[in-house]
Amino acid sequence: QVQMVESGGGLVQAGDSLRLSCAASGVTFSTYNMGWFRQAPGKEREYVAALGIRWSGDITDYADSVKGRFTISRDNAKTASYLQMNSLKPEDTAVYYCAAGFEYSRHLASWRYWGQGTQVTVSS
Repeated sequence: QVQMVESGGGLVQAGDSLRLSCAASGVTFSTYNMGWFRQAPGKEREYVAALGIRWSGDITDYADSVKGRFTISRDNAKTASYLQMNSLKPEDTAVYYCAAGFEYSRHLASWRYWGQGTQVTVSS
């Protein structure tokens, strides 16, 4: 059974940093692309970042709203994905979800497995 479990969320002030973790089990982790999405209250779930597997080296992609502030990474030995979030803003407040899939895409429907989410709240 596939499980994706996020952790690391919390309440922080604007300008602070957080590191989210996503622990995966039940999948051959190293063969999956990893992604992070978020959903703010009253809004649709949106793309944040993705890390794609390539023979020549992993590639990353970020939404414009987080580019330069967030960094996605993975540790295959620990079957975990991470989202380092720096210079947080109140508009980053959302539930953050990790996802795994065979497609490297910004589209939600492309991702196969999802975690339950972790709340990030940024106060001004």
